[in-house]
Amino acid sequence: MLLKVCPASRKVYRSLLCCQSSAATCLGIGKSWRLQLRYRNFHHSSQRCTTMPSWVIDRYGKNDVLRFTKDMTFPIIHFPNEVIIKVHAASLNPIDVNMRNGYGAAALRMKRDPLRIKTTGSEFPLTLGRDVSGVVMECGLNVSYFKPGDEVWAAVPPWKQGTLSEFVVASGNEVSKKPRSLSHTQAASLPYVGLTTWTAVNQVGGLKQDNCSNKRILILGASGGVGTFAIQLMKAWGAHVTAVCSQDASDLVRRLGADDVVDYKSGNMQEQLKALPLFDFILDNVGGPTEKWAAGLLKKWSGATYVTLVTPFLVNVDRLGVADGMLQTGVTIGTKAIKHLCKGVHYRWAFFMPSGPFLDEITSLVDAGKVVGFEETSLSFQICCPACFQVSLRYLGTLLELCKQASLVLRFTMIHPVIDQVFSFSDVPQAFRKMEEGHARGKTVINVN
Repeated sequence: MLLKVCPASRKVYRSLLCCQSSAATCLGIGKSWRLQLRYRNFHHSSQRCTTMPSWVIDRYGKNDVLRFTKDMTFPIIHFPNEVIIKVHAASLNPIDVNMRNGYGAAALRMKRDPLRIKTTGSEFPLTLGRDVSGVVMECGLNVSYFKPGDEVWAAVPPWKQGTLSEFVVASGNEVSKKPRSLSHTQAASLPYVGLTTWTAVNQVGGLKQDNCSNKRILILGASGGVGTFAIQLMKAWGAHVTAVCSQDASDLVRRLGADDVVDYKSGNMQEQLKALPLFDFILDNVGGPTEKWAAGLLKKWSGATYVTLVTPFLVNVDRLGVADGMLQTGVTIGTKAIKHLCKGVHYRWAFFMPSGPFLDEITSLVDAGKVVGFEETSLSFQICCPACFQVSLRYLGTLLELCKQASLVLRFTMIHPVIDQVFSFSDVPQAFRKMEEGHARGKTVINVN
Protein backbone atom coordinates (compact mmCIF):
# COMPACT_ATOMS: atom_id res chain seq x y z
CA MET A 1 0.00 0.00 0.00
CA LEU A 2 2.82 2.37 0.85
CA LEU A 3 4.50 1.68 -2.50
CA LYS A 4 1.34 2.79 -4.32
CA VAL A 5 0.78 5.91 -2.26
CA CYS A 6 4.32 7.26 -2.20
CA PRO A 7 4.70 7.94 -5.99
CA ALA A 8 1.39 9.80 -5.97
CA SER A 9 2.44 11.74 -2.91
CA ARG A 10 5.70 12.70 -4.58
CA LYS A 11 3.83 13.98 -7.65
CA VAL A 12 1.51 16.12 -5.50
CA TYR A 13 4.39 17.43 -3.44
CA ARG A 14 6.39 18.22 -6.59
CA SER A 15 3.46 20.08 -8.12
CA LEU A 16 2.95 22.11 -4.94
CA LEU A 17 6.60 23.10 -4.89
CA CYS A 18 6.38 24.20 -8.51
CA CYS A 19 3.27 26.31 -7.81
CA GLN A 20 4.86 27.89 -4.78
CA SER A 21 8.09 28.58 -6.61
CA SER A 22 6.33 30.23 -9.52
CA ALA A 23 4.10 32.26 -7.23
CA ALA A 24 7.10 33.46 -5.29
CA THR A 25 8.85 34.40 -8.51
CA CYS A 26 5.79 36.35 -9.72
CA LEU A 27 5.71 38.24 -6.45
CA GLY A 28 9.38 39.07 -6.89
CA ILE A 29 10.46 37.80 -3.51
CA GLY A 30 12.58 34.84 -4.48
CA LYS A 31 11.95 31.15 -4.55
CA SER A 32 11.63 30.56 -0.86
CA TRP A 33 8.20 29.45 0.34
CA ARG A 34 9.05 30.74 3.83
CA LEU A 35 9.59 34.21 2.39
CA GLN A 36 6.21 33.97 0.69
CA LEU A 37 4.57 33.09 4.01
CA ARG A 38 6.24 36.11 5.59
CA TYR A 39 4.96 38.28 2.75
CA ARG A 40 1.39 37.12 3.47
CA ASN A 41 1.75 37.95 7.18
CA PHE A 42 1.25 34.41 8.48
CA HIS A 43 2.28 33.88 12.10
CA HIS A 44 3.51 30.34 12.54
CA SER A 45 5.46 28.46 15.16
CA SER A 46 7.51 25.32 14.87
CA GLN A 47 6.01 23.71 17.97
CA ARG A 48 2.72 24.17 19.74
CA CYS A 49 1.19 22.73 22.90
CA THR A 50 -2.04 20.80 22.55
CA THR A 51 -3.19 20.97 26.18
CA MET A 52 -3.14 23.54 28.97
CA PRO A 53 -4.11 23.89 32.66
CA SER A 54 -7.67 25.01 33.26
CA TRP A 55 -10.54 25.00 35.74
CA VAL A 56 -13.59 23.32 34.19
CA ILE A 57 -16.97 21.83 35.06
CA ASP A 58 -18.32 18.58 33.58
CA ARG A 59 -21.88 19.14 34.81
CA TYR A 60 -23.91 21.88 36.45
CA GLY A 61 -24.11 22.00 40.22
CA LYS A 62 -22.55 23.35 43.40
CA ASN A 63 -18.94 24.21 44.06
CA ASP A 64 -17.82 20.56 44.04
CA VAL A 65 -18.30 20.38 40.25
CA LEU A 66 -15.23 22.56 39.73
CA ARG A 67 -12.32 20.46 38.51
CA PHE A 68 -8.71 21.36 37.78
CA THR A 69 -7.12 19.74 34.75
CA LYS A 70 -3.84 20.03 32.93
CA ASP A 71 -5.33 18.43 29.81
CA MET A 72 -7.79 21.05 28.60
CA THR A 73 -7.68 21.35 24.82
CA PHE A 74 -5.60 24.30 23.64
CA PRO A 75 -7.77 27.00 21.98
CA ILE A 76 -7.73 27.20 18.19
CA ILE A 77 -8.33 30.17 15.91
CA HIS A 78 -11.39 29.20 13.87
CA PHE A 79 -12.10 32.59 12.29
CA PRO A 80 -9.69 35.12 10.78
CA ASN A 81 -10.73 37.87 13.21
CA GLU A 82 -9.84 35.93 16.37
CA VAL A 83 -6.85 36.20 18.70
CA ILE A 84 -5.37 33.85 21.29
CA ILE A 85 -4.56 35.53 24.61
CA LYS A 86 -2.22 34.24 27.29
CA VAL A 87 -4.18 34.90 30.49
CA HIS A 88 -2.30 36.75 33.22
CA ALA A 89 -5.32 37.51 35.39
CA ALA A 90 -9.06 36.85 35.37
CA SER A 91 -11.94 37.73 37.69
CA LEU A 92 -15.27 36.34 38.79
CA ASN A 93 -18.74 37.84 38.38
CA PRO A 94 -22.11 36.69 39.73
CA ILE A 95 -22.91 35.21 36.32
CA ASP A 96 -20.05 32.72 36.76
CA VAL A 97 -21.62 31.32 39.92
CA ASN A 98 -25.03 31.25 38.23
CA MET A 99 -23.66 29.50 35.12
CA ARG A 100 -21.97 26.91 37.31
CA ASN A 101 -25.43 26.21 38.76
CA GLY A 102 -26.96 25.86 35.28
CA TYR A 103 -28.43 29.34 34.88
CA GLY A 104 -29.08 30.18 31.22
CA ALA A 105 -28.00 26.74 30.01
CA ALA A 106 -30.75 26.44 27.38
CA ALA A 107 -30.26 29.91 25.90
CA LEU A 108 -26.46 29.65 25.88
CA ARG A 109 -26.66 26.17 24.32
CA MET A 110 -28.81 27.61 21.54
CA LYS A 111 -26.29 30.41 20.97
CA ARG A 112 -23.41 27.93 20.77
CA ASP A 113 -25.27 25.52 18.49
CA PRO A 114 -28.22 27.28 16.78
CA LEU A 115 -28.83 24.36 14.35
CA ARG A 116 -28.81 21.84 17.22
CA ILE A 117 -26.26 19.65 15.49
CA LYS A 118 -24.45 18.66 18.68
CA THR A 119 -25.86 16.47 21.43
CA THR A 120 -27.00 17.74 24.83
CA GLY A 121 -24.05 18.31 27.15
CA SER A 122 -21.61 18.98 24.32
CA GLU A 123 -20.62 22.24 26.04
CA PHE A 124 -18.64 20.24 28.61
CA PRO A 125 -15.95 20.45 29.77
CA LEU A 126 -16.91 24.11 30.25
CA THR A 127 -14.53 26.80 31.44
CA LEU A 128 -16.02 29.68 33.42
CA GLY A 129 -14.73 33.22 33.87
CA ARG A 130 -15.49 36.24 31.68
CA ASP A 131 -12.78 38.84 32.40
CA VAL A 132 -9.25 38.56 31.07
CA SER A 133 -6.12 40.66 31.09
CA GLY A 134 -3.11 39.22 29.31
CA VAL A 135 -0.87 39.20 26.25
CA VAL A 136 -1.74 38.41 22.64
CA MET A 137 0.00 35.20 21.54
CA GLU A 138 -1.42 34.62 18.06
CA CYS A 139 -3.60 36.56 15.61
CA GLY A 140 -5.97 35.56 12.83
CA LEU A 141 -5.26 36.69 9.26
CA ASN A 142 -7.77 39.58 9.38
CA VAL A 143 -6.55 41.01 12.70
CA SER A 144 -4.66 44.23 12.02
CA TYR A 145 -5.19 46.22 15.23
CA PHE A 146 -3.29 43.76 17.46
CA LYS A 147 -0.05 41.85 17.16
CA PRO A 148 1.64 39.15 19.28
CA GLY A 149 3.04 40.69 22.44
CA ASP A 150 0.36 43.36 22.88
CA GLU A 151 -1.05 43.71 26.39
CA VAL A 152 -4.85 43.53 26.12
CA TRP A 153 -8.00 43.11 28.17
CA ALA A 154 -11.43 41.77 27.24
CA ALA A 155 -14.72 40.39 28.49
CA VAL A 156 -15.53 37.07 26.82
CA PRO A 157 -19.27 36.46 26.21
CA PRO A 158 -20.94 33.68 28.25
CA TRP A 159 -21.48 31.33 25.29
CA LYS A 160 -17.72 31.00 24.75
CA GLN A 161 -15.12 29.11 26.75
CA GLY A 162 -14.07 31.24 29.70
CA THR A 163 -10.89 32.75 31.03
CA LEU A 164 -10.00 30.46 33.97
CA SER A 165 -7.36 28.86 31.74
CA GLU A 166 -3.81 29.52 30.69
CA PHE A 167 -5.00 30.64 27.23
CA VAL A 168 -8.30 31.84 25.80
CA VAL A 169 -9.50 32.69 22.29
CA ALA A 170 -11.57 35.83 21.67
CA SER A 171 -12.87 37.78 18.73
CA GLY A 172 -10.77 40.79 17.79
CA ASN A 173 -13.77 43.11 18.18
CA GLU A 174 -14.15 41.97 21.81
CA VAL A 175 -10.57 42.91 22.74
CA SER A 176 -8.95 46.24 23.57
CA LYS A 177 -5.50 47.50 24.52
CA LYS A 178 -5.05 47.28 28.30
CA PRO A 179 -4.79 50.60 30.16
CA ARG A 180 -1.12 51.41 30.58
CA SER A 181 -1.62 52.62 34.13
CA LEU A 182 -3.05 49.31 35.42
CA SER A 183 -1.41 46.01 36.23
CA HIS A 184 -2.94 42.81 34.84
CA THR A 185 -4.47 42.08 38.25
CA GLN A 186 -6.13 45.50 38.37
CA ALA A 187 -7.21 45.42 34.73
CA ALA A 188 -8.87 42.01 35.03
CA SER A 189 -11.39 43.44 37.49
CA LEU A 190 -12.94 45.94 35.08
CA PRO A 191 -14.02 44.65 31.60
CA TYR A 192 -17.26 42.80 32.42
CA VAL A 193 -18.59 45.29 34.97
CA GLY A 194 -17.35 48.20 32.88
CA LEU A 195 -19.11 47.00 29.74
CA THR A 196 -22.28 46.12 31.65
CA THR A 197 -22.35 49.60 33.16
CA TRP A 198 -21.54 51.25 29.83
CA THR A 199 -24.36 49.37 28.11
CA ALA A 200 -26.84 50.28 30.83
CA VAL A 201 -26.09 53.98 31.18
CA ASN A 202 -24.90 54.86 27.67
CA GLN A 203 -26.49 52.50 25.17
CA VAL A 204 -29.77 51.95 27.02
CA GLY A 205 -30.02 55.00 29.28
CA GLY A 206 -28.66 57.47 26.73
CA LEU A 207 -26.28 59.14 29.20
CA LYS A 208 -22.90 60.45 28.09
CA GLN A 209 -20.42 63.10 29.15
CA ASP A 210 -22.17 65.81 27.12
CA ASN A 211 -25.59 65.43 28.75
CA CYS A 212 -24.86 64.01 32.21
CA SER A 213 -23.71 67.12 34.04
CA ASN A 214 -25.72 67.84 37.21
CA LYS A 215 -28.21 65.04 36.54
CA ARG A 216 -29.39 63.16 39.59
CA ILE A 217 -28.47 59.47 39.47
CA LEU A 218 -29.63 56.74 41.87
CA ILE A 219 -27.63 53.49 42.02
CA LEU A 220 -29.23 50.55 43.84
CA GLY A 221 -26.64 47.96 44.91
CA ALA A 222 -23.76 50.41 44.74
CA SER A 223 -21.00 48.47 46.49
CA GLY A 224 -20.65 45.58 44.00
CA GLY A 225 -18.59 45.47 40.82
CA VAL A 226 -21.10 47.26 38.57
CA GLY A 227 -22.11 49.70 41.29
CA THR A 228 -18.59 50.84 42.14
CA PHE A 229 -17.75 51.37 38.47
CA ALA A 230 -21.06 53.18 37.83
CA ILE A 231 -20.38 55.63 40.66
CA GLN A 232 -17.00 56.55 39.23
CA LEU A 233 -18.29 56.82 35.65
CA MET A 234 -21.21 59.05 36.63
CA LYS A 235 -19.00 61.30 38.75
CA ALA A 236 -16.47 61.54 35.92
CA TRP A 237 -19.33 62.77 33.72
CA GLY A 238 -20.39 65.37 36.27
CA ALA A 239 -23.55 63.80 37.71
CA HIS A 240 -24.89 63.91 41.26
CA VAL A 241 -24.87 60.33 42.58
CA THR A 242 -26.96 58.79 45.34
CA ALA A 243 -25.77 55.30 46.32
CA VAL A 244 -27.78 52.63 48.15
CA CYS A 245 -25.69 50.04 50.01
CA SER A 246 -25.15 48.66 53.50
CA GLN A 247 -23.69 50.78 56.28
CA ASP A 248 -20.34 48.98 56.28
CA ALA A 249 -19.86 49.85 52.58
CA SER A 250 -20.76 53.53 52.95
CA ASP A 251 -17.16 54.67 53.41
CA LEU A 252 -16.14 52.87 50.21
CA VAL A 253 -18.84 54.43 48.02
CA ARG A 254 -18.17 57.88 49.50
CA ARG A 255 -14.48 57.55 48.63
CA LEU A 256 -15.54 56.66 45.09
CA GLY A 257 -17.43 59.95 44.88
CA ALA A 258 -21.05 59.27 45.92
CA ASP A 259 -22.73 62.49 47.08
CA ASP A 260 -25.47 60.83 49.15
CA VAL A 261 -25.42 57.36 50.71
CA VAL A 262 -28.51 55.50 51.95
CA ASP A 263 -28.28 52.35 54.09
CA TYR A 264 -30.76 49.76 52.82
CA LYS A 265 -30.64 48.00 56.22
CA SER A 266 -31.80 51.09 58.10
CA GLY A 267 -35.44 50.04 57.88
CA ASN A 268 -36.65 53.28 56.33
CA MET A 269 -34.76 53.26 53.02
CA GLN A 270 -37.77 54.16 50.88
CA GLU A 271 -38.68 57.08 53.14
CA GLN A 272 -35.10 58.39 52.99
CA LEU A 273 -35.07 58.20 49.19
CA LYS A 274 -38.52 59.82 48.89
CA ALA A 275 -37.28 62.71 51.04
CA LEU A 276 -34.60 63.47 48.42
CA PRO A 277 -35.25 65.38 45.17
CA LEU A 278 -36.49 63.22 42.29
CA PHE A 279 -33.97 61.47 40.03
CA ASP A 280 -33.21 61.61 36.30
CA PHE A 281 -31.85 58.06 36.06
CA ILE A 282 -31.95 54.91 38.20
CA LEU A 283 -29.61 51.94 37.76
CA ASP A 284 -30.95 48.88 39.58
CA ASN A 285 -28.45 46.09 40.31
CA VAL A 286 -30.75 44.44 42.85
CA GLY A 287 -34.12 43.79 41.19
CA GLY A 288 -36.90 41.99 43.03
CA PRO A 289 -39.14 44.17 45.23
CA THR A 290 -37.20 47.37 44.44
CA GLU A 291 -38.67 47.41 40.93
CA LYS A 292 -42.17 47.96 42.34
CA TRP A 293 -41.38 51.30 43.98
CA ALA A 294 -38.07 52.57 42.56
CA ALA A 295 -39.54 54.00 39.34
CA GLY A 296 -41.73 56.26 41.49
CA LEU A 297 -38.58 58.20 42.47
CA LEU A 298 -38.07 59.44 38.89
CA LYS A 299 -39.03 62.85 37.51
CA LYS A 300 -42.27 62.47 35.57
CA TRP A 301 -42.58 63.45 31.89
CA SER A 302 -38.96 64.57 31.66
CA GLY A 303 -37.36 61.61 29.88
CA ALA A 304 -36.23 60.04 33.16
CA THR A 305 -35.28 56.37 32.84
CA TYR A 306 -35.24 53.30 35.09
CA VAL A 307 -32.78 50.59 33.93
CA THR A 308 -32.53 47.20 35.62
CA LEU A 309 -29.86 44.55 35.12
CA VAL A 310 -32.01 41.84 36.72
CA THR A 311 -34.20 40.37 33.98
CA PRO A 312 -36.16 37.10 33.57
CA PHE A 313 -34.94 36.37 30.03
CA LEU A 314 -32.60 33.44 30.71
CA VAL A 315 -34.86 32.06 33.45
CA ASN A 316 -37.83 32.07 31.05
CA VAL A 317 -35.84 30.28 28.34
CA ASP A 318 -34.60 27.67 30.83
CA ARG A 319 -38.11 27.11 32.19
CA LEU A 320 -40.26 27.34 29.06
CA GLY A 321 -37.88 26.56 26.21
CA VAL A 322 -36.46 28.89 23.59
CA ALA A 323 -39.64 29.85 21.69
CA ASP A 324 -42.06 30.15 24.61
CA GLY A 325 -39.39 31.71 26.82
CA MET A 326 -38.62 34.45 24.31
CA LEU A 327 -42.35 35.06 23.78
CA GLN A 328 -42.96 35.35 27.53
CA THR A 329 -39.99 37.70 27.86
CA GLY A 330 -41.27 39.92 25.05
CA VAL A 331 -44.71 40.16 26.64
CA THR A 332 -43.18 41.00 30.03
CA ILE A 333 -40.91 43.80 28.84
CA GLY A 334 -43.60 45.21 26.57
CA THR A 335 -46.20 45.30 29.32
CA LYS A 336 -43.88 46.93 31.85
CA ALA A 337 -42.57 49.49 29.37
CA ILE A 338 -46.09 50.62 28.43
CA LYS A 339 -47.25 50.71 32.07
CA HIS A 340 -44.35 52.94 33.10
CA LEU A 341 -44.62 55.11 30.00
CA CYS A 342 -48.21 55.90 30.97
CA LYS A 343 -46.81 57.17 34.28
CA GLY A 344 -44.33 59.46 32.51
CA VAL A 345 -41.09 57.46 32.89
CA HIS A 346 -39.11 55.05 30.74
CA TYR A 347 -38.57 51.42 31.77
CA ARG A 348 -35.63 49.49 30.25
CA TRP A 349 -33.66 46.26 30.60
CA ALA A 350 -29.90 46.14 30.08
CA PHE A 351 -27.54 43.24 29.41
CA PHE A 352 -23.81 42.75 29.21
CA MET A 353 -22.54 43.45 25.68
CA PRO A 354 -19.00 42.42 24.63
CA SER A 355 -17.37 45.28 22.75
CA GLY A 356 -13.77 46.24 22.06
CA PRO A 357 -14.71 49.81 21.01
CA PHE A 358 -16.54 50.39 24.31
CA LEU A 359 -13.49 49.06 26.16
CA ASP A 360 -11.39 51.57 24.21
CA GLU A 361 -13.58 54.32 25.70
CA ILE A 362 -13.10 52.90 29.19
CA THR A 363 -9.34 52.66 28.60
CA SER A 364 -9.28 56.34 27.74
CA LEU A 365 -11.12 57.17 30.96
CA VAL A 366 -8.73 55.11 33.04
CA ASP A 367 -5.53 56.35 31.38
CA ALA A 368 -6.19 60.03 30.67
CA GLY A 369 -6.14 62.62 33.47
CA LYS A 370 -8.04 65.83 32.73
CA VAL A 371 -9.87 68.76 34.35
CA VAL A 372 -13.58 68.03 33.96
CA GLY A 373 -15.25 70.99 35.63
CA PHE A 374 -14.83 74.51 36.96
CA GLU A 375 -17.45 76.44 38.91
CA GLU A 376 -17.45 79.69 40.78
CA THR A 377 -17.29 77.99 44.20
CA SER A 378 -15.65 74.67 43.38
CA LEU A 379 -12.77 73.35 41.32
CA SER A 380 -13.10 69.69 40.22
CA PHE A 381 -10.33 67.52 38.86
CA GLN A 382 -10.63 64.04 37.39
CA ILE A 383 -7.36 62.17 37.79
CA CYS A 384 -7.88 58.84 36.15
CA CYS A 385 -4.56 57.06 36.46
CA PRO A 386 -2.30 56.52 39.47
CA ALA A 387 0.70 57.84 37.53
CA CYS A 388 -1.09 61.14 36.87
CA PHE A 389 -2.03 61.30 40.55
CA GLN A 390 1.60 60.92 41.59
CA VAL A 391 2.63 63.73 39.24
CA SER A 392 -0.22 65.91 40.52
CA LEU A 393 1.00 65.53 44.09
CA ARG A 394 4.02 67.69 43.17
CA TYR A 395 1.68 70.61 42.56
CA LEU A 396 -0.81 69.86 45.32
CA GLY A 397 0.64 72.43 47.71
CA THR A 398 0.46 75.17 45.11
CA LEU A 399 -3.10 74.20 44.18
CA LEU A 400 -4.24 74.19 47.79
CA GLU A 401 -2.72 77.62 48.39
CA LEU A 402 -4.39 79.04 45.29
CA CYS A 403 -7.71 77.53 46.29
CA LYS A 404 -7.39 78.93 49.80
CA GLN A 405 -6.73 82.42 48.46
CA ALA A 406 -9.67 82.20 46.04
CA SER A 407 -12.01 80.47 48.54
CA LEU A 408 -12.37 77.47 46.27
CA VAL A 409 -13.05 73.86 47.19
CA LEU A 410 -10.67 71.33 45.63
CA ARG A 411 -12.08 67.88 44.87
CA PHE A 412 -10.23 64.95 43.25
CA THR A 413 -11.89 62.06 41.46
CA MET A 414 -9.88 59.03 40.37
CA ILE A 415 -11.32 56.22 38.23
CA HIS A 416 -9.71 53.04 39.45
CA PRO A 417 -10.54 49.35 39.91
CA VAL A 418 -12.13 48.27 43.18
CA ILE A 419 -10.85 44.82 44.20
CA ASP A 420 -12.30 42.93 47.13
CA GLN A 421 -9.84 40.00 47.19
CA VAL A 422 -7.19 38.37 44.99
CA PHE A 423 -6.84 34.57 44.78
CA SER A 424 -4.18 32.38 43.22
CA PHE A 425 -5.05 30.07 40.32
CA SER A 426 -5.00 27.07 42.63
CA ASP A 427 -7.65 28.66 44.87
CA VAL A 428 -10.43 29.09 42.30
CA PRO A 429 -12.96 27.04 44.38
CA GLN A 430 -12.35 29.34 47.36
CA ALA A 431 -12.92 32.35 45.08
CA PHE A 432 -16.29 30.91 44.01
CA ARG A 433 -17.25 30.39 47.66
CA LYS A 434 -16.33 34.02 48.35
CA MET A 435 -18.60 35.12 45.49
CA GLU A 436 -21.49 33.01 46.79
CA GLU A 437 -21.31 34.71 50.18
CA GLY A 438 -22.46 37.94 48.53
CA HIS A 439 -22.07 41.49 49.88
CA ALA A 440 -18.91 41.98 47.83
CA ARG A 441 -16.97 45.23 48.09
CA GLY A 442 -15.66 45.25 44.54
CA LYS A 443 -14.32 42.39 42.44
CA THR A 444 -12.84 38.94 43.13
CA VAL A 445 -9.70 38.53 41.01
CA ILE A 446 -7.73 35.40 40.04
CA ASN A 447 -4.00 35.62 39.31
CA VAL A 448 -3.49 33.01 36.58
CA ASN A 449 0.10 33.61 35.52
